[in-house]
Formats: sequence, C-alpha cells, structure tokens
Amino acid sequence: MIRSLAAVLFLAVSASAAGPNVVFERLSTPVLASPVSITHAGDSRLFITLQIGQIVIWDGTRILPDPFLDIRSLVSSGGERGLLSVAFHPQYAQNGFFYVNYTNPQGDTIVERYRVSANPNRADTTPAKRLLFIDQPYPNHNGGQLQFGPDGYLYIGMGDGGSAGDPENRAQNRSTLLGKMLRIDVNGDPYAIPPSNPYASGGGGLPEIWASGMRNPWRFTFDRASGDLWIADVGQGSWEEVNLQPATSIGGENYGWDVLEGTRCFGATNCTRTGFIAPVIEYNHSAGACSVTGGYVYRGTRSPRLEGMYIYGDYCNGRIWGARNLGSGWTSTLLADTTFQISTFGEDVTGEMYVADHGGAIYRIADSTPLTPKRRAVRK
Repeated sequence: MIRSLAAVLFLAVSASAAGPNVVFERLSTPVLASPVSITHAGDSRLFITLQIGQIVIWDGTRILPDPFLDIRSLVSSGGERGLLSVAFHPQYAQNGFFYVNYTNPQGDTIVERYRVSANPNRADTTPAKRLLFIDQPYPNHNGGQLQFGPDGYLYIGMGDGGSAGDPENRAQNRSTLLGKMLRIDVNGDPYAIPPSNPYASGGGGLPEIWASGMRNPWRFTFDRASGDLWIADVGQGSWEEVNLQPATSIGGENYGWDVLEGTRCFGATNCTRTGFIAPVIEYNHSAGACSVTGGYVYRGTRSPRLEGMYIYGDYCNGRIWGARNLGSGWTSTLLADTTFQISTFGEDVTGEMYVADHGGAIYRIADSTPLTPKRRAVRK
C-alpha cells in the first residue's frame, strides 16, 4: 500500500564545524517507484521521472494524483533500463515540447518528443515524434540523461553499450553513437546537426558526436552560472570519475574509456594518456563505493556555504561529497554519509538542489549551519 509521509522530515548529518552542516528535507510524497530524474520546466513545479515509465509532478505541497506522462506500455524497466530522464525545451512555455529517453521492450534506446496538453499538468501522448533509435547490444550502460545546454542544443549521454570492459571497443570508435556525448538541434526535422559539432562537416566521426571515451555517463549537468558541463562517468571495477568540460569547449574531447579507467590504465600494464582528457575528480571503490551519481554546482540562495560547490554522490555507499577548486585542483569534502541509494540529483528553477533515493524518496538538500555575523567597522 502507498502511504503518505509528513510534509517535511529532516535528516541531519554531522559535518565539520568549519564546513556546511548538510540536512535533507524529505518532501511529502508517497513512496515513489524508483525515481531516477528530477527537473523543472521553468516554473515552481518539480518533474520526477520514475523508472517504470511515468513522470509525476510535485506541486510544492504534494505529488499530483495523475501522472504528467505515463508510457509504461512502451518501456522496458529494470536494472539499468527504463524511462531514464526528461528535458524541457528552452521555449517550453511557448511550444510545450519536452523530450524523454527510455528503453523499449527490445532493450534499445529511444529519444522522443512529446507535447503538453491543454492541461499544464498532463502530457498529450498521441503525437510523439521519434528523434533517435539506438540499438543496444547489452542490457546495461544505457546512459539515459538528457539536458539542454546554454547553447540551446540537446545533449544526450550514451553508455558504451554494456557488458564489461567495452568488449567491442565502442567508446573509442567514432562510427558508433555508443560511449559518447551527443549534441543535436531539436529544431530540425526530426533534428539537425549543430554546425559547430566537431564532426559536422564529415570525416572523423558521426556528426551527432560531441565527445567520446565514455563508459556510462549516467548523470551530467550544466552549471547555470558558468555554463560548464559536468559529466559523471560510472567506472568499471576500481575507479569512478567526474569530468569537467569548460563552457568554452569546441567539442571533440576524448575522456579515455576503455584505455583508461579514471587516470589508470585499464586492461594493460602500460598505456598512453596522450590525447585523453583527465577527470577532475576520481575516487576508488573502497568503503563500499561502486557507482558515481553526478550532481550540480549549487547556485541556490538558501545555503550560502554551498555556493559554487559541485555536489555529487555514490549510488552504493550513499556518501555525498562537495568539490571546490582551491587553485591547485579540485578537492572533495565529505558532506554526508547516508543510507540512500543515490540515483539522481535535481535542481529547481531557483537553483535549490534535491537528491533521490532510488528506494522511493525525494529530499531537498540544505545547509543548517548558521552564518557567522560579520563584524561592522566602527569609525572613531
């Protein structure tokens, strides 16, 4: 039976006196069926993607009784498959378009466009327009994230197609879309290639490819202040990594998989690192870690101590870190040691951050540390 929870529950996690004291405010929702994505459509609502094939709306006080979108009949769900994310067109308020990434019953990746109905809380499911069909050779490493960048183009994270160790070397093969970051212009029919894509003019790779060498970029985000792209790439058996692509990038980066896992050689004692972009963050599988879940650079106003911090976590051990660039490189601080299966982070229209426990709960992230009052100078 689905049971409602109290409006807001607080879970506090100790932190150092000098740093943020992170708390998690549990939203009043029923136990949700495997939440995997949290986003907004330019207003105060949160759209929560459920892996089974539904998108539900949190209106600020509750989950609305009817789903915004229900395509369970089209979706194969379980493991790393399912309805994996939603992204709203930059002009959603004018055109009502939004885009979903899901796994069909045959196990392949589908990216489709839907439109909102006359009811702003319900989608029109009849005129779905297919943008991409990508054959998936194995049942894992589907990627699944969709995000519109500051440039207005749709970015799509694609895993290497699965199995272990990228057996067909797809991540380094630019004649396949697997193991890549893709960038397309959704204003084409069914889409167009941005002319500034690195292989747009032909030769060297498929024109949709923006970056290569990815294993499974499950979650990636854009910093709303700088435009930088943060890509958390799930590792194989030893290392997790987060890559930072600056807003000034012209694309074409190669992040190293399956030659490298993090900054380490994979499958060989010696390997070249020439031509590969090193991650800014990596961590090993000690303390029960196994799968990085990328987050956001915090740009809200409720928690000033978190400002500018990249917040990310691990699905298996529930730990959440915050990373800052201290000049000599990025340094991570443990913010929380939770019991969550961290499937995704989210951001609302004001820049406040959320985290989902795959077991069914959504939390708002906040810092409860009181700010030290600034001393005012006294003129004598």
